[in-house]
Amino acid sequence: MKKSVEILGLPIISITEGRELGVSKSLLIDAKNGVVAAITIEDDDWYRGVKLIPYEAIIAIGEDAVTITHSENILNLEEAGDYERLLVENIRVIGTKAITKTGRIQGKVTEVFIGAGGRIEKCEITKPDGMIDAVNAEQISIFGKQVTVIDVDEEKKNSLTEQPAFEPAFQAYSEEPEPEVWTPPVQVEEQKEIEPPSADLPQPEEVQPITELTLPPQEEPVTTPETQAALEETMTPEPVKETVEQPVVEEPIVEEPVVEEPPVVEEKVSEEDKKIATMTQQAEDLKAALQKARANKQAEQKPMTSQKKQVEKAVDERRRRVLLGKHATKTITAESGTVVVEAGAEVTEEVLQRARLSNKFIELSMNVQ
Repeated sequence: MKKSVEILGLPIISITEGRELGVSKSLLIDAKNGVVAAITIEDDDWYRGVKLIPYEAIIAIGEDAVTITHSENILNLEEAGDYERLLVENIRVIGTKAITKTGRIQGKVTEVFIGAGGRIEKCEITKPDGMIDAVNAEQISIFGKQVTVIDVDEEKKNSLTEQPAFEPAFQAYSEEPEPEVWTPPVQVEEQKEIEPPSADLPQPEEVQPITELTLPPQEEPVTTPETQAALEETMTPEPVKETVEQPVVEEPIVEEPVVEEPPVVEEKVSEEDKKIATMTQQAEDLKAALQKARANKQAEQKPMTSQKKQVEKAVDERRRRVLLGKHATKTITAESGTVVVEAGAEVTEEVLQRARLSNKFIELSMNVQ
């Protein structure tokens, strides 16, 4: 089991090539699994971006050096796709506040102990009074960027022995007996048997059959001369009006005069005109072919330039994400005397913009932690 201070700053040695490849700079921690996923290194080509060694590629961590098989085990930022998320999270553990689930600050994490396979075995916590305490990995719930959440045995015991600060409502009401509600007795009357009617009671009268109705004779209507004249007027039909058909007048057909078109006289084309037309057509065809070739060439060059810009933009974005949140180790000043960033200050978007404008971006990348 190694402390982080015993790992950082050691030279990286390739045992197959027999040369020193750089110096271990920081631990790349996988907070979800509680392990050290990789070790970042610093070498002569530091300005090209972050480089790291996966922990499983490390042969041994000795007192004087960290040994690996070959320099090919070192990954750059473009090859470390699986570790890019951990680089963005940038969880250090050391320097975070150790706090319990109940909200009690226990101190500050000042050291971590690394076991086999890169697993974090325990953390060393410095209390506010200066005392140092150790917390095992089983007691650590979360490795955060600013806070490390831990479980303390004393709090577990207190949660089991201490009485609750209030009495549950169901216990308070369960001790009182429920009041009895008085209900009056219900009397059930006995059902009496229905006796058949006696012979002394009067019997209903017999229903008489309905006879046919006879209508009174109707009187015949009396006709008078006046009524007879009115009936004749209503019965006489109206006279039919005769319609006279109008004669159809046929319009004379006027024939339009036919205009004869003059005959088209074919112009005679000389041989010189034919040669000039042929040469003109060939020149136009050649011009069209040149324009088409030029357009195809420009179309081929556009994807290449756009891909190059996309790659440069992606590399710049990765460098920006790596530098954001880190702190400068020294004060960097532009040639004009303007301070780009002071020592100990956090690297922000504004600091990166000033560094680009003053051509101090590389110097800023060399002096951050």
